[in-house]
Amino acid sequence: MLDLSNLSDFGLGWLEASGPSSDIVLSTRVRLARNLQGHPFSPKLRDPERRQIFEQIRQATERTALKGGIALDVSALSPLSRRVLLERHLISRELAGEEDAAPVQGAGLFLGPNDTLGLMVNEEDHLRLQVLTSGLRLATAYHRLDELDEELGALLPFAYHQEYGYLTSCPTNVGTGLRASILVHLPGLVLTKEITKVLQGINQLGLTFRGLYGEGSEVVGNFFQISNQTTLGKSEEDLIEHLQKIVGQVIQYEEKARSVLLRDAPTVIEDKIWRAYGLLRYARSLSFEEVMNLLSGVRLGVSMNLLRGVRVYTLNKIMIYAQHAHLEQAAGHPLSEAEADLHRAAYVRRALEDEGDLANGGEAAGGNRQ
Repeated sequence: MLDLSNLSDFGLGWLEASGPSSDIVLSTRVRLARNLQGHPFSPKLRDPERRQIFEQIRQATERTALKGGIALDVSALSPLSRRVLLERHLISRELAGEEDAAPVQGAGLFLGPNDTLGLMVNEEDHLRLQVLTSGLRLATAYHRLDELDEELGALLPFAYHQEYGYLTSCPTNVGTGLRASILVHLPGLVLTKEITKVLQGINQLGLTFRGLYGEGSEVVGNFFQISNQTTLGKSEEDLIEHLQKIVGQVIQYEEKARSVLLRDAPTVIEDKIWRAYGLLRYARSLSFEEVMNLLSGVRLGVSMNLLRGVRVYTLNKIMIYAQHAHLEQAAGHPLSEAEADLHRAAYVRRALEDEGDLANGGEAAGGNRQ
């Protein structure tokens, strides 16, 4: 059984804080939903057929860009390992399954050698091809995913209809099967109370927003996932171009909001940022929601050059490693909520201590991973 604790940064290349607008855009994700001809869609599949599909796809990946990467039989992993993969945004809630229930047989994760390109098997659809990368890189991400789609399409019989396009379990994915999302940090719009207007505008333009973990998740730390709602009737290029345009406008609104805050209330904003840093640096007990909200303030401070000596990359890693499953993995045993709060605070203190003591004049390290 794979021990994820031996792969400390497995699948976390998207945290590197590189790429365009990486101070506002944490990640770009592009997915393509595909199903195989001759098999029922996932909700009606039986376990033997799921295993057959997993093996068929596994063999195909050996002849694609995924060759030389990591292939995981998710159904054979421990509940903790599945939760770790979920917290790293590498698998969905559906693929992770319920912690106390048996996982879906044939559930799989294939990740390429560079760990940004991969696919899920036997989730809502037979295949979910995925690119997850740092910064605003929609065109690049789609291009890489399209190449993998072409490679797999030459080896596997995808379910396709001449009129409707690619056939999927969810009607909203029929057509291109494409779902693209951008994870953006919008504290300026929240603080200036402009966020509701911006989000309403997004909905009117055919996009939607969700929380940190997609559909059904809450918004924490002022992070919003912006994505397309439907795929039928538009080309992949049109969907990508539209999302790129709207997200570009949202980024401009956020930058303007930050400028307004710095102009109209510089002392208040600086106090908020340093209070957030102080709590993260010295608190002895922190919930995950507290960490996310405090990280939002520190991240804003780094982006606005009001707080130096902390890398965005470090803040990104804290978001992942301060989650419950990662804390349990590090501790080597289950943790109650109260125990997790203690371990979380200790981890955050160590992570920020490693960045250097800001109060003693630490040098600016910039926004990117170094």
